[in-house]
Amino acid sequence: MKPISIIVDCDPGIDDTIALLTAFVSPELNILGITPTCGNQPLERTVRNALQVCELGGRADIPVYAGCFRPMLREPIHGHFHGKTGLGNTTLPEPVKTVESMSAVDFLIEALTDAAEKGSRITICCLGPMTNLAVALRIRPQIIDGMERIVMMGGAYREPGNRTMTSEFNVLADPHAAHILFSSGIPIVALALDATHQVMLKPEHVAEFARVSGRISQTLAELMAFWDRNDVSRYGSRGGPLHDPLVMAYILAPHLFETQKARVFVEHESELCMGQTIADWYGKSGLEPNADIVTKVNAQGVIDFFLERLSRYAERAIA
Repeated sequence: MKPISIIVDCDPGIDDTIALLTAFVSPELNILGITPTCGNQPLERTVRNALQVCELGGRADIPVYAGCFRPMLREPIHGHFHGKTGLGNTTLPEPVKTVESMSAVDFLIEALTDAAEKGSRITICCLGPMTNLAVALRIRPQIIDGMERIVMMGGAYREPGNRTMTSEFNVLADPHAAHILFSSGIPIVALALDATHQVMLKPEHVAEFARVSGRISQTLAELMAFWDRNDVSRYGSRGGPLHDPLVMAYILAPHLFETQKARVFVEHESELCMGQTIADWYGKSGLEPNADIVTKVNAQGVIDFFLERLSRYAERAIA
């Protein structure tokens, strides 16, 4: 089977880190590049974090392209749950590789244009605010011809928001970019808080991951332990939701997920509900669906999937 060509657009981020480490040991994926953006941390930090994760995972072969330093229109906001560096209290290896000279936006345009000319397609994995891809679409809308689909972590539909009463962080951080993507006609799979809150990374899971993950076990356990929200009243248990890693799980193990088609709208004008994602589940708008929203997740199956993938760091050295 031919590997799936992907670009990982992200803002590392503890959960981004788990997603990237999973992708690194998945031969089904051909990772063309990583495109950090302003999000969980300012751009300078997310770029450095991406380089450090590549070093940890032994994947210095994957190019990293610096993206947009701020959202399209609003002032930047940053994540609350990732610590001062975005990687909790964990110190990752110093990166040997450096960021590419080409910008993330130019790379997206070049890679997607090239794919379209060759009759191939690239899946864009959006793990953070969607500024980079939205700007690329504004510059060169024809790049949609090179996209297979967008698989994104973002939004909240039947669940309340995690940054405001109504809004999830990735969409709130750049609602105008999210609006552009949902208005683009590109096939979108949306993993919102409705899905990610179904998969809690509990303390007992952290111990299992530490046991199986070989040379990255200490770092992985520290990252995962920092991710524990310790908010039983909201989540029903200790632990933290596996947000961004579910994008990789969906691409590699779609049988663990159920989806429902809906028309998605993004609030990008009202300050009260800025960044809210609204799903038209029942066709009230009269518009065709523009996304497949993940509604149900086999939580134990997903945990087992990540245990198997991350155990590969113990099985062999990663070149």
